[in-house]
Formats: sequence, C-alpha cells, structure tokens
Amino acid sequence: MGNGDLASGKIQTLDLLVWSKNSGPLILGKFSARWFYTSSIVFQVTLKVSLSDLDYVLDFEMQEPMINTYANFRDDVLPRIKKLGYNAVQIMAIQEHSYYASFGYHVTNFFAPSSRCGTPDELKSLIDRAHELGLVVLMDIVHSHASNNTLDGLNMFDGTDSHYFHSGSRGYHWMWDSRLFNYGHWEVMRFLLSNARWWLEEYKFDGFRFDGVTSMMYTHHGLQVAFTGNYDEYFGFATDVDAVVYLMLVNDLIHGLYPEAISIGEDVSGMPTFCIPVQDGGIGFDYRLHMAIADKWIELLKKRDEDWKVGDIVQTLTNRRWSEKCVAYAESHDQALVGDKTIAFWLMDKDMYEFMALDRPSTPLVDRGIALHKMIRLITMGLGGEGYLNFMGNEFGHPEWIDFPRADRHLPDGKVIPGNNFSYDKCRRRFDLGDADYLRYRGMQAFDQAMQHLEEAYGFMTSEHQYISRKDEGDRMITFERGNLVFVFNFHWNNSYSDYRIGCLKPGKYKIVLDSDDPLFGGFNRLDHNAEYFTFEGRYDGRPRSFLVYAPCRTAVVYALVDDEPK
Repeated sequence: MGNGDLASGKIQTLDLLVWSKNSGPLILGKFSARWFYTSSIVFQVTLKVSLSDLDYVLDFEMQEPMINTYANFRDDVLPRIKKLGYNAVQIMAIQEHSYYASFGYHVTNFFAPSSRCGTPDELKSLIDRAHELGLVVLMDIVHSHASNNTLDGLNMFDGTDSHYFHSGSRGYHWMWDSRLFNYGHWEVMRFLLSNARWWLEEYKFDGFRFDGVTSMMYTHHGLQVAFTGNYDEYFGFATDVDAVVYLMLVNDLIHGLYPEAISIGEDVSGMPTFCIPVQDGGIGFDYRLHMAIADKWIELLKKRDEDWKVGDIVQTLTNRRWSEKCVAYAESHDQALVGDKTIAFWLMDKDMYEFMALDRPSTPLVDRGIALHKMIRLITMGLGGEGYLNFMGNEFGHPEWIDFPRADRHLPDGKVIPGNNFSYDKCRRRFDLGDADYLRYRGMQAFDQAMQHLEEAYGFMTSEHQYISRKDEGDRMITFERGNLVFVFNFHWNNSYSDYRIGCLKPGKYKIVLDSDDPLFGGFNRLDHNAEYFTFEGRYDGRPRSFLVYAPCRTAVVYALVDDEPK
C-alpha cells in the first residue's frame, strides 16, 4: 500500500451521452477525467506486494435476512474486513441487474450501480470509506455477456438481435440464458471500453475482476471442453480473435489511464500470454483467477481421507505458467449457492448445527472438519498464487448456503426453474457466528486473521523463492519453502511423527510462527511454541540443510528463522 496523492495529469472535459430510442443521443452533462488516479490510497502490484481480498455480494452481507445496502456494508462490514487483515475487497453484483438470482451477472444497465442496494452517492461513500481504511476496492465487472431482457436491457434495443450482439445462435449463451457481445463491432468496443473507464473515474474503483473471460475468448465458451495445454486449443478456429483483441484494448486502456489499477481475469483455460503486458504482446491482465483450485477441493471432499493424493493437491495449486501471477481461492461463490455446499458444510454437515458450542463435547466429524478447513485455507494461500481470495463467510466456516428471494423462472424452452416464494431466510451471512466466543467458529476466524497477519509480516506470497521439498504419499506430508518461511502439512488422519526431518535452505534457528493446532484456533495444543529448532548441515529432500520437528496429524505449521522475525 502507498500513501500520498499521486501527481495529477491533464484534465479532459468529456460529454456524457446516453441514447434515447425516441430522440437519439442526449448530452446529460459533462464530467472531468484525470489521466492519473488521484486517490490518497493506491495499491501497487509489484513483486514486493501481495493481494489478499475478500469477495462480497453486497445484497446479503449482513446477518439479518434482508437486502442490505451500500451504507450497511460501509459501516458494518468494511471495519470487519480491515480487522481480519485483508488489504482489498472485491464487490460483486454492482452493475444493475433485474434478475436477483443471477448473482449480478445478467446486467441490464452497464452504467448504473444496483439500485436495490442504495444510491450512487452511497456507493461512492462506501468506496471512499474503504480507501480511508487502506483497502483496495475491486469491481466484479461483466463484459462477457448481457441480460436477455428486452424491456430493460440491451437485447433487441433497435428491434434487431444484432445491435450489440452476434445474431442467431452465436449471440446466445445456452447455459447462462444471456446475450453475447459482438466484439468486432466498433460501437460495441466503444461502449464497453467507456464503461470500464466510467467505473474507474466516476466511482474511483481501483480495478476490476473480469467475469467469464474464458467464455469470451472461445466460440465454444469453454463448455464441454477439456483444455490439455496444446496450443491448437488456444490459437485455433475456436478462438474469438475479436474478443481477445478487446481484452487487450481494455487492459491497455485501464493501465494507460491508471497505471496502478489492478486487472484480474477469470480464465480456466490457461491461455498463454494472459498476464503478459500488452506492449509485450500479451493480453495484459495483472492476475489470473486460479479457478481449478476450488474445484479440486470439492472433488477431494467427496472422497475418503485415504483416497486423497498429496501430489495431486500440490500439482493443482502450482499448475500455472512461469511468472504468471495468480489469485488463489479455496471456495468460490458458486459453492456457497443453494444446491451446493460450502467447504465447512462438506466437512461437517449437520453436526455444525449441534456440536459447534464450546460447552459441549465435539464429534470426530467436527474435529476433522475444523482441522482440514484450516489446512485447506493455509495451503491454498501458501502455494496457490501471489494473491489470496476469500469468499465472505469462509473465513470462519459459514455453515449454510446463500439463496435469493425469487419467484419461479420460466425459460424460453418451456422449462421452469423453481423459486423459493421470495424467501429471505438464506439471504444473509451469519458473521455473528465467527464473533461468538462460545462457538468453535471463533477459532476458525482467528486462524484466518492469523494467516493474513503472517503474510503482512513476512510477505511470502510474492516472494520469488518457492521450493517444494516433500510430497510423501505414504506419510501424507507436504513441506515447502515460500520466501523465508518453511511450511509443514501433515494430512494423515491419525499418524503423528516425532523427529520428522524437514529440508530447508537457510541455516540457523527456527521457531513456530503459525500453528493450526493452537488452542486459540480450536486446536489440541500438541506443540510447544517456545521450542527452538536448529538446522543440521547435509543434503535432505534436495535441500542443503534440515531440522527435526514433531508433526501432529491433521496440522499445518509454519516455521521462520529467528533472525527473520519482523521487528
């Protein structure tokens, strides 16, 4: 983070235009646009700075079952994000959308903030408050598709299906029931480019997470396709060249006007050059969202512990292109929706309703769930990328799903998606659970806070040094170095190891700086935090030195050189 105003550039006065079906273009007014960002809090993405952010849907970020507001979020949630140690917040469902259960992805007005959450000035107040707290504010922007609505959306705006979109089947996304832009049209590019600039200049967002980039880049939209890494998959006839060019243009615009702005792309295909600057021939994103990680955890949680493969875990976490910065996350918003389960619910299921109070005995299912939940989050943050994303509620293991008040939805093919009779029961996040000192959720939240403060103290996520020294399928052990820290994970369900040898690079005395088994985090206190661990010379696991530790089952422990302790 950097404090202090940046030098302001030349100011241009631009006409703000809208198009009326009846009277054509209307000049609503003028606004001043600076070439350089002038906020006093700017996030600089460099190799020395990490990105850890919380993913929030404004509408249901409170614990009461209700549609919440920008003001609620500003006053009640932003201080919580700051206290947890995160340095950024990614906000979903900002652009106006009429279909509530679309999670904000069926946009009907690209230049308007969602009116159900408050006024534009209240959104600006939210962003200003976040900047005062030193938080970066990222917008989940949707340029990959648009609402299929004709009365309040762009669809059939001039009476045809091709004004903004491809005509016919190419302009329709069969899975999302939405319209697909024709990025080869000059006016479509102008519309979307001006939209990105509008949110940066008018609302002072610090950057974007671009939704559905894989769908944009390929005519098959990444559906029913398995990407193997063959370059024909990326640069063949299925590639939408116009869309790729648009992504290059929008990233060039964002970074040209605001060099400190952050651009994150949601891509599951692994497109080459995705995070290479446009001037070097790349698409120009700063980060790629590492989408495979969350899917891998759900895949493993459906299996027995004995069937987990630690090598498979490491491969998924580290499967990214050389020097490509990624944002890793253990749980996505899709897994918190009705019809699916959060990670915590996969682990502990109905036991979460009866056995999370500290004044009654736990169960083996709860003990296992809490232990693995902490390990999953830490190893995702430790190995998954240069940024870490947490979906709201996962920091303390939210037990329930998210649902929207909604009616039955009738699709064009005659199918009906059942609603919930406009129920608000699951339109919430129970933040009170993580704060209650009589519940086990409190320890899970304290561990998440400790993870963020560990990164703040040691900056391991953006260190150039990363070495995985052990992936032992028999012992279920994973050990690796990230920056100047040594991470030790024991995924075995009942085997604990005394005098377990850990390879390391640097000589000296090590100490524990984070322990998932700490009673503060709901652990069993099996490690002595006053113990000192001295290195031995001699190669082990490919490292020049090693030290001996006690590795209890289902624990994650981080060691640091005593000389590297933060002052």
